[in-house]
Amino acid sequence: MRALHDVPAPAKLNLFLHITGRRADGYHLLQSVFVLVDWHDVLHFELRPGAALSREDIGTPVPADDLVLQAARALQAATGCTAGAHVVLDKRLPAQAGMGGGSSDAASCLLALNRLWGTGLSLPQLESIGLALGADVPFFLRGHDAWVEGIGERITPVDVPPARFLVVKPSVGLDTATIFRTPGLRRDTEPAILAGFAANPLQFGRNDLQPVAEQLCPQVGEALRWLASQGLAGRMTGSGSAVFAPLPPGFQATGAPVPDGWTVRECGKMDGHPLAGWAPSDDSSVAR
Repeated sequence: MRALHDVPAPAKLNLFLHITGRRADGYHLLQSVFVLVDWHDVLHFELRPGAALSREDIGTPVPADDLVLQAARALQAATGCTAGAHVVLDKRLPAQAGMGGGSSDAASCLLALNRLWGTGLSLPQLESIGLALGADVPFFLRGHDAWVEGIGERITPVDVPPARFLVVKPSVGLDTATIFRTPGLRRDTEPAILAGFAANPLQFGRNDLQPVAEQLCPQVGEALRWLASQGLAGRMTGSGSAVFAPLPPGFQATGAPVPDGWTVRECGKMDGHPLAGWAPSDDSSVAR
């Protein structure tokens, strides 16, 4: 195997996001449900001799040392692999949107290079590497609707009914670290139970980051009001700035003008990650 082309890295939506506390090391404790949607980046991988790694951007440029290259280096370090790769990244997901684009790219990179390099790590082994890269990476590696707790490492599969969403990304983004550092952020939401979510999965809870995000980025509130103009009840996903709303059957947009620089996209919930099964689900495999 010399190459892997058209490797997808789908986005996620947080159907709700509650902050239930904060650890002594500063990490926030959360509860959320993540779902995958059919909006994705695309990556291409070419095997290279030696351990050299390189990346080429054919979509929106990303930082020179992004999570894709960090994931590749982490896999080399964990396995002692001496192969290299050239990665072509077609960045289609918006940055700083709360849709997990960078984490999804990293997860797809780990799955793809584990296959291309023949390193043979199991899914739990890849998750251990992924968690060090970002709290959302293990979710993308598992690739199924999930109830997520802790700092993102406690993942329980759930089955969210099929749904379609209208996603609105304003022209500006939001920095996750800035939101979590804001003193006014609510950090004491009472823990929820899965049964409560299951009773009304598309309307359950709220996003505790949203009030702070609206203060830092007025366009978040503008995007929510735009959804309201369509008769839709929206909320922010992740740490924003994208917002979304579930679509009722037969939804028809009102034709309200979309501000310059905004992206409005209808997305469907995915039943599972397109790369599901690319790594064994147990630790029977041993890295070479």
